[in-house]
Amino acid sequence: MANLKIVSDASFEADVATGVTLVDFWAEWCGPCRMMLPRLEELAVKMNGKAVVAKMNVDENPITPSGFRIMSIPTMILFKDGKPVEKIVGVQEIAALETMISRHL
Repeated sequence: MANLKIVSDASFEADVATGVTLVDFWAEWCGPCRMMLPRLEELAVKMNGKAVVAKMNVDENPITPSGFRIMSIPTMILFKDGKPVEKIVGVQEIAALETMISRHL
């Protein structure tokens, strides 16, 4: 997870405050979440600083996910300058995530 930013309830607002940030809400026990990990790492490399790809463990950080009404994981929310602009649930292809991010760059 070297290219992914790990965010927490405590750091969340500052982490998404500026620019474009894709936050993956996930858990260790979630098989589909584990499927997304290599895809998100590849996406982070492809973004090359244009956007941040971040992960938030919902078991360790329950406050933020409940605030966004996360009911199933993986759920990815794209933030632009601190505001949620798109939300997508389930395993996704890298191209779909790239397209979503590019709409907000």
